[in-house]
Amino acid sequence: MQTVLITGANRGLGLEFCRQYAAADYKVIAACRNPSHSEQLAALAKQYPQIQIETLDVADFNQIDALSTKLADHKIDVLLNNAGVYGDQASRGFGQLDYQTWASVLAVNVMAPLKLAEAFLPQVQRSDKRLIVALSSLMGSMTDNTSGGSILYRSSKAGLNAALKSLSIDLRSAAVGVLILHPGWVRTDMGGPNGLIDAEESVSGMRKVIDNFSLADTGRFVKYDGSALPW
Repeated sequence: MQTVLITGANRGLGLEFCRQYAAADYKVIAACRNPSHSEQLAALAKQYPQIQIETLDVADFNQIDALSTKLADHKIDVLLNNAGVYGDQASRGFGQLDYQTWASVLAVNVMAPLKLAEAFLPQVQRSDKRLIVALSSLMGSMTDNTSGGSILYRSSKAGLNAALKSLSIDLRSAAVGVLILHPGWVRTDMGGPNGLIDAEESVSGMRKVIDNFSLADTGRFVKYDGSALPW
């Protein structure tokens, strides 16, 4: 049985990842900030006993270290950095930027995935799959940005892409892969009701990309359907 650790596992794409991986007979370590308020995740764990729920606020790096210590003897085939925040507000665009919120967005969307990679690298290295995945966004693409706006979110995803591309080079000699995924515009709490696809389709596509990953693909920035995206 392979193991996946999923952050932000209590709703949206994270919850759907938990559902699909559990149904595929993975051991699922589902991490979220407030498990006691995550009724859907708790119900899913009752249905699939191989789901292990853990408390984790990815912005709290001490919690990341503590969870790594707790799971020190585990093998983690896929470290799936799903947790993320948007941060931008229509009333706080350029000229009225909220720099404190910006710093928080960068901490969650850029620094936390790298901290998780550092903290759980030993567990990933002991596994068979040996893969670190992060959910980014096409909004982090410089080439694709023709509409402006969303400065906080765009900059965080561009930063995440840059950091993970570098990490993919650094870890290649250790045979640990890095994959950067764009889930598409999904109908979730973050994506809103006008999204083009639902969470089930997005996650199903991303799981296929993950399943078919080889080290030759490390450092790629790809859409949920496997197509390459511009940086």
